[in-house]
Order: sequence, then structure tokens, then C-alpha cells
Amino acid sequence: MKLRLTLGATVVALLPLCSMTLAPVAAQAQQYARDNLPSPVIRGFNVEEVRRLAPGVELHFDLYGTPGGTATLRIDGATRNVYMTETEPGQYVGTYTIGARDRIANNSAVTANLRVGNRVATDVLAESVVRDGAPRPNRRGDLATVPKIERFEVRASDELVPGSDLGFTVFGTPGARVELTITGARGVFFLPEVRAGEYAADYTIRRDDRIAPDSRVTATIRANGRYTSQVLGRPLLAGAPRPVAGTPTTAPRTARYCTNCATVEAVNVVEVSGQGNYLGTAAGAVIGGLLGNQVGSGSGRTAATVAGAVGGGLVGNNIERNRNRSQRYEVVVRYTGNGATQTLQYENDPGFRAGDAVRVNNGVLSRDQ
Repeated sequence: MKLRLTLGATVVALLPLCSMTLAPVAAQAQQYARDNLPSPVIRGFNVEEVRRLAPGVELHFDLYGTPGGTATLRIDGATRNVYMTETEPGQYVGTYTIGARDRIANNSAVTANLRVGNRVATDVLAESVVRDGAPRPNRRGDLATVPKIERFEVRASDELVPGSDLGFTVFGTPGARVELTITGARGVFFLPEVRAGEYAADYTIRRDDRIAPDSRVTATIRANGRYTSQVLGRPLLAGAPRPVAGTPTTAPRTARYCTNCATVEAVNVVEVSGQGNYLGTAAGAVIGGLLGNQVGSGSGRTAATVAGAVGGGLVGNNIERNRNRSQRYEVVVRYTGNGATQTLQYENDPGFRAGDAVRVNNGVLSRDQ
């Protein structure tokens, strides 16, 4: 009898240690998952150029890249950084208001960082923040070799509507940087070097784009402080005639769906347990000790009293924790255009169910009427 009571008290006393041991294991698993996320990619980075730099003037930036990350900007001569907001999957926007103590110049470098987990992608703005601003100085000297574009191709799309892909390929000087601009689309977009001297990437048409079959597409290749540009000589719409210089741009086709439309994949209910306080633990320990004192006699009674106090403390702590328990709701949506997923959190039941058609506007979920 004494041995049984002693073993019971020991098991009860070891229960908190088990929970403490499992916590670091879960934390290590989460850390491993974060460390093994794919490396982020910045596909576009541009600024809405201003006429002059003065206190109160706003600089608006756009960044396009891997969705679900954290994007920040650093401007040379600025007194603070810019924290960007993801308005749509993979599209980040941010605004910097010039202050009286800022010393931002026409050719101030602007550096973007896109972090996903523990991995960071970095890029530097290629254009000036001032319209018709001074070009960036040539750090390699005027005798640097001018990069060349040997060929500029496009994989045209059957429809120029949001969600359609246009595949661009540039062949030229290896080890350079290739930028792309499309009339009717905001921003400068980058083509990564997939093989030596071959730069290629797909551009997915966005909801606000106004791209026509004969929209002007310009590729710029930069290396050693020098650059060369070339205009695409092919239509963007499959089967359309080649664009003719001097002809007016035709109106874009009407979009049939939007890039912020999504479908609810799941609604998860997450229980959050509050922390039990010392009052609940102490009260449970006292009651458990009194009950244990009524069992056995001599050293057996002492062991039962200890076991009852420890077990009662755990019970009291659990009762207090359950009393403070609350629920949170997570809504997982999948975007119609690109298949990306996003999780939105709510304090109360948002009323959505799996399969509901919704729209996401600046992190706010609404039904798609």
C-alpha cells in the first residue's frame, strides 16, 4: 500500500516536467519549417517619380515578388525605413513622406528587402526618385563594355485578361541585369538569368493593367554601369498582327475575373488556453492535501497528503486555465488567379464556410456578390 501511494505521488509530480520537455521540441519543429521555406524572389521594384524633393512630398513605391513575406525599404538620406503592405498576393506598396531632416537626393539609392521566414531577397531601385533626375554615376568608368541584346522574344497569350501569362525571353550579354516595362502596366519587372546570356520570366496580367495586343514592351540590359534597350517587335495577343509604329493603341479586352477573388478552403477553430494563476493552483493544492490526509495512517498518510496536494494543484491550475480558455478563428482562402493561399484571423466567428466565394481587399474578407 505504501509503495503504491509513493509511486502515485511520483507520477503526479513528474507530469509538469513532461509538458515542459515537449515545448522545446515543438519550437524546434517550427524553426525547422521556417528555415526550409523557399528563397524569396523580387520580380519588380519601382517608384512613382516626383517633380522635386521637398518636405511633405510623398514617394510611392511598389514591389512585386514572393507572396506572404515582409517587405521593407531603405532610402539613402532618409531618417527612417519604409514598411510595405501586401495589398494582393505578391504585391507590396509603401509610402515615404519626406521630412525636414531628410537629405534625399535625386540619385539616392533605394534598397528593398523581402523576407520570407529566415531568408531575404534584396534589390536596388534602378530608376531615380525624381522625374528626369540625374542618372546614377558610372562606378566602372566610361570605358566599360556596353551590354548587348541579341534577341527579344515573347510567348503571346490567347487572352489579355487578369491572370493570363506572357512569357518574355531576352538573349544577350551574360551576367547582366534585365528589366522590362510594358505600356499599360505599372512598374519595372526583372527577368532572371536562367542560363548564361538567357533571361526569361512570365508576367501575370494584374487586375489594374491595361495591356493591349500592341502595347509597347521595352527590355533594358544593364552591366558595368552601362545599358542598352530594345523594343519588342511582336504582338502580345496570339494571332494578332505585328504592331505598326504610329498606330493608336487599341482598347484592352474586358477582364472576366479579378486577381483578389478567392474561395474559402477551410475555417479552423483554434482554442487558446489562458494561464492558470497561483490562486487556482494553491486552492486545489489545499483541497487535495486535506483529502489525501484522510487516507491511510503513519507514513502512508503523509505520502497520500503530498500526492493529494500535488494532484490538487494540477487540477486547480487546469480548472483556472479552462476558465480562461477562448476561441480564435482562422479562414484559409485560395486565390482564383494564381492559386496562392492566405490565412486571415478573427476574434469571433466570421460567418464564412468552406466553398464560399470571397474577395480580399487590404486584408479584409468579403463575400463575392
